[in-house]
Amino acid sequence: MEQEQHAIIIGSGPAGYTAAIYLGRAGYRPLVIAGALTPGGQLINTTEVENFPGFPDGVLGPDLMDAMKRQAERFGATFLQDDVATVQDHGSYKTITTNQGETFHAQAVIIATGSQYRKLGIPGEAEFSGRGVSYCATCDGFFFRGKPIVVVGGGDSAFAEAEFLSRFGSSVTLIHRRSAFRASKIMVDRARGNERITILTDSVVDAIHGDEQGVQSLSVRNVLSNEMHSLAANGVFVAIGHTPSTEFLGDAVARDASGYITVEGASTRTTVPGIFAAGDCVDSVYRQAISAAGMGCRAALDAQAYLTQTVG
Repeated sequence: MEQEQHAIIIGSGPAGYTAAIYLGRAGYRPLVIAGALTPGGQLINTTEVENFPGFPDGVLGPDLMDAMKRQAERFGATFLQDDVATVQDHGSYKTITTNQGETFHAQAVIIATGSQYRKLGIPGEAEFSGRGVSYCATCDGFFFRGKPIVVVGGGDSAFAEAEFLSRFGSSVTLIHRRSAFRASKIMVDRARGNERITILTDSVVDAIHGDEQGVQSLSVRNVLSNEMHSLAANGVFVAIGHTPSTEFLGDAVARDASGYITVEGASTRTTVPGIFAAGDCVDSVYRQAISAAGMGCRAALDAQAYLTQTVG
């Protein structure tokens, strides 16, 4: 059965929920196809969020997402817990098919599917996620004040996180599997000049160990000699990149070489009229809840302008 909608938002999280709030208040009663497994995006797996404005004492990630969802529902948004399989453009309308076989038509579509942190895929990573293992220094660095910290990665983001974390940790060890870095020379030189940062090359983390208090140590292996040693750490920050959740789109809209959706200037307009994109599926730089929410607002306003022109 094909169902008609003025606007559909694909994905949840700060971008999708904020877009739903704005479109709901504009009277469009959007449908949010929020994802099959974890509606609410990455913040569902985050404990304390201390940098989202309006919460001086912090807020739990799941509580923040639940509050956004309820706010969107208050203004008429409806939610479907499913994943999108395909998006097709037919000019004046778009067709969206879900994994469960439902089909929807909409005049405007906002894509807010976010991105996924690349994982190490080692023992202990999932077990201690949120209890010492983190993928966001800006989000969680404060919790490791005065404690030994490890950053895994070799790009600019890894070095930026190591420098940021050196403000908090008793020490920061950056571990990279090669002797050369993808990071720019200035970032590497800055880290080498920081007495709190130790750089460990040609090495990988094979396992993360801990107890009920969280992470306590890592098993580190030298890739050249295969020699193993234990490294004390309470915080492990994985900075090996992100993968935008956009594969389902195929050629529906233009994406860059890394899979991020391309938009027109500072707008949220994609290469297809009536399809908009917001949040971490577009943003490869900032990747913060507040910036995603702001982009979700812009996407809703862009979609509203489009709907006003085409639907009335």
